[in-house]
Amino acid sequence: MDFRLLAVNNKTLEQICAELETVLIGQKFGKIFNLSRLSLAVDFRLNESLFLFISVEPANPRIYLIKRRLRDLEKQSGNPPSFVLFLKKRLSNSVLQSIKKIENERILILDFSGQNELGQTEKYSLVGQFTGRSANLFLLDKNGFILDKLRETFGTGQEIGGKYSAPFREIKRSEPSALAGGFSQNEIFSKGNFATLSEALDNFYLEQEAAKLFRDRARAAESKLNKEISKREKLVKKLNQDLANHGDAEKWKRFGDLILANLADAAQVGDKVLVVDYFDENVPTIEIEIDENDSLTQNAEKFFRRYTKARNAKEEVSKRLAVLDAEILNLKQKNARLKEAIEDGDDDYLTGVLGAKPEKLPVKLRDKKTENFTGARRFVSSDDFEILVGKASKDNDFLTFRVAKSSDLWLHAADYPGSHVIIKNPNRKEIPPTTLLEAAQLAAFYSHAREQPKVAVHYTPRKFVNKPKGAALGLVSLASFKTILVEPQIPNLKADLG
Repeated sequence: MDFRLLAVNNKTLEQICAELETVLIGQKFGKIFNLSRLSLAVDFRLNESLFLFISVEPANPRIYLIKRRLRDLEKQSGNPPSFVLFLKKRLSNSVLQSIKKIENERILILDFSGQNELGQTEKYSLVGQFTGRSANLFLLDKNGFILDKLRETFGTGQEIGGKYSAPFREIKRSEPSALAGGFSQNEIFSKGNFATLSEALDNFYLEQEAAKLFRDRARAAESKLNKEISKREKLVKKLNQDLANHGDAEKWKRFGDLILANLADAAQVGDKVLVVDYFDENVPTIEIEIDENDSLTQNAEKFFRRYTKARNAKEEVSKRLAVLDAEILNLKQKNARLKEAIEDGDDDYLTGVLGAKPEKLPVKLRDKKTENFTGARRFVSSDDFEILVGKASKDNDFLTFRVAKSSDLWLHAADYPGSHVIIKNPNRKEIPPTTLLEAAQLAAFYSHAREQPKVAVHYTPRKFVNKPKGAALGLVSLASFKTILVEPQIPNLKADLG
């Protein structure tokens, strides 16, 4: 399902255009927040902390209203490019007169009217071109000529100084009418349980950004641990090589002792000396390589010095190798735990590995409807976990997709209609077995299987619960789940129905 394509198709953009008209017409163009190189937010001085968001990223061009705290936008805003400064100079305090969409094109034109320093009326048009690779933002004069643009795109009607026209688009007769995933150009991005299309799009892209950030941090954590392991393994190899270069300490001591024991009878031939090996029960004559420029006594002293170095090196290296072996084992255990954390979406563990907090993502203002949600019964488990039980089908959807977070645990009676149940888990802890059992019992009790002696209850992290397009209220699909068998009942909990 390619939601990215759905978000910028013609029909969806028509709906966004209509939505923006009802909110923005007659409002003044205010402060601009440069959120990234190709995305920005504009303050039209609306109530409820609403801002117009525009992105011309080729992979995800889009426009809609977002709800943010002003200080969050200010914190996220970076150094503005020249286009943004030019936009601010020309459009500040201009009034938005109209918003229109070019027919059969993913292009919106926002017409502004304002006064210059001399009190003269000036008209400009801001063109949002949400057309994939040619996505761009243009500022036009009253005659439709391009004054400036956000990114470099080329072609007829796309150059500064020229009259604007939509980018050339070759349409092949064999081109299918459906987008990736089998969705038609006429299909509108689903609002789901959100009040507006803007809210639905904003929520979707925020989740996409959070998922991408998590994947990036996961790769960084994996890379960091693998580098740490590799560094220590290389050091182990080097230390073992150093140990080998020092040779066998006992061998050097034995050679020194044999040379001294054979001083009177040793036969030296060039750089070799023949000695009787008194340490061998067969007492053979062996050959030892020496420095022919030194005396036998000096050669014996050299062997004793090599013995001392080799012995000390062995002791020191052995200690260091033991430490490194323990560190490598610990890092490999961390690596195994990291894979589990990535699978579980545990961002706190990534932070522990990386030693740094993640980059702040734009955060929506909490919906008051979410905070004051009354469509759920509230319980507190024996382990002090909050358990929410949906009251009706529409409440189930709101509870699962608006109230619950990805780290919360979701439960529902298998094969029977019933309440969605959420175990709140803001600290991403492991859900205790007792809490899981109590929540499962509630899910079974508040379902059509209440009269059954035993009921199978599916449970899974909220992130694995999806809403199929067009599905009835309360209907969901699960990407992954486990099952527990329980007796339907309301357990004796610390808090009762709310």
